[in-house]
Amino acid sequence: MRSELVNPFLKATMSTFQTMVNTAPTPGTPYVKAEPSLSHDVSGIIGLSGGAKGAVIISFPTKTALAVVSAFIGLNVSQIDADVTDAVGELANIIAGAAKADLQGLNVTISLPSVVVGSNHKVTTPKDIPSIVIPFNCTHGEFVVEVCIALT
Repeated sequence: MRSELVNPFLKATMSTFQTMVNTAPTPGTPYVKAEPSLSHDVSGIIGLSGGAKGAVIISFPTKTALAVVSAFIGLNVSQIDADVTDAVGELANIIAGAAKADLQGLNVTISLPSVVVGSNHKVTTPKDIPSIVIPFNCTHGEFVVEVCIALT
């Protein structure tokens, strides 16, 4: 996968967390996702279409999701509820929207966010499109951003 397709999502995640969550996430080493899928507790998913197809997924363990959303909305949340899922979907949307602006000349369209909640759920992506997983660590815990994108 070409770095010019992944780097906008890396940059957008760091910028979004600095601005909206008031923390500077540290990216780890990106890697190609191997099967089976990663296991998560809360995932925000945005589909990509147009000049590029695929998805961007931001996934958290429950503890990190609660801490990130608490910082994002300015209220202490202690359980996964509709406010938390809305906030995770909005974070995914902000990241995808910012990355879309940097995918110059591709005319990418992003979908409405979907959020999946459940202990150790798996989000699968199309087998014909490689997925790059970018692990992050911040003051609120660890999370990953998965970028599954290919030119159409």
